[in-house]
Amino acid sequence: MSGEIGDISGAVGEGVLGAGLAGAVEPKTGTDTPGPDGHTHESACLNCDTPLMGAHCHNCGQRAHVHRSLRGFMHDLVHGVLHFEGKFWRTMPLLIWRPGKVMREYIDGKRARYLSPIALFLFTVFVSFALFNANGGFGDISPEVQGATSAELQESLKQADRTVADLNDQLASAELTAEERVALRERIRGATASRDLIAKLAETGAASDGSGSLIKPTITVDPSDLAAAVQGETNDAATASSVEETATDEAANWLEQSWEKARDNPGLLLYKLQTNAYKLSWLLIPLSLPFMWILFPFSRRFKLYDHTVVVTYSISFMTMLAVIMSVGIAYQIWPLIALPALYAPFHLYRSLRGAYGLSRFGAIWRMLVLSVSIWITMTLFILIMIGIVVA
Repeated sequence: MSGEIGDISGAVGEGVLGAGLAGAVEPKTGTDTPGPDGHTHESACLNCDTPLMGAHCHNCGQRAHVHRSLRGFMHDLVHGVLHFEGKFWRTMPLLIWRPGKVMREYIDGKRARYLSPIALFLFTVFVSFALFNANGGFGDISPEVQGATSAELQESLKQADRTVADLNDQLASAELTAEERVALRERIRGATASRDLIAKLAETGAASDGSGSLIKPTITVDPSDLAAAVQGETNDAATASSVEETATDEAANWLEQSWEKARDNPGLLLYKLQTNAYKLSWLLIPLSLPFMWILFPFSRRFKLYDHTVVVTYSISFMTMLAVIMSVGIAYQIWPLIALPALYAPFHLYRSLRGAYGLSRFGAIWRMLVLSVSIWITMTLFILIMIGIVVA
């Protein structure tokens, strides 16, 4: 504690010393007294000492009269985080109802009044990630231990006995290679362990009062047992991979193992997808661009930059709609689910018509094609995320 106090006092002392040295080198630094409005009123730029001739310095661009008040500090905070200096409130209403106007004017160079598409995209990704996780995403993805009745346990025990018997019959075959026998013995060992666990649960069910209530196992795992199990799984994977002989078979084996991981623990997969979606959300932009180009192939009027602006603004707005829908799903407010879903294609239609100056028919058929391509893009995006998460 005394060390922390010493560090703080040392930092304060260094700050005071630095301020004194700065005042000695530049006597005017920090001496401008703010007026009643909280702003300084100087005749030369505080940043570069250039004589002022307007609201901003014509040499460095800094605002002529800076503020020195708590209100001004809060203004800088809001402006720095959310770009609130009129841009947000000028951009959002138009982006909601007249998105094509925002996109077209930004492309044409009228950018001072609007938030840039990438700034809006980053803002929506940040907000959506925070709200989406706060509301639990699109539902409860936590794994649940399923119970079973005594009759179901007896049926499972019979099935486990048949599985062990079938594996033993396969092991008795004289056509198996040494590697196949090793792999088969590992499968028999695992099937036998599963059969013994089911047998213990069945005994517990037989000792109950026969009320038909669900029986759930209570399993405790020792850290050493867990480490041994992980090592056993690693050895199993090594044994299985040694059986493969070609690169094609190894790739197929990897895909099969990845699929088994996702199938055995879908809750963990969904959790990883939700936590990594915002990190990879930028992939939606390059994945969407080819489909936008297809709508205007070899066009000399509309360049790839135009498509990028339209796609980025559209993805930002659709992300906001997804956040609203997640809130509706979390709290079962059905209008918050239905209205965004119905408004999304209409917003896409108005974006295309306004940004590209299309006729109604031209905007409608492109909207329909783009609606299909959106699902293709989302499928590719999810597959890429699954590949990264499962790998």
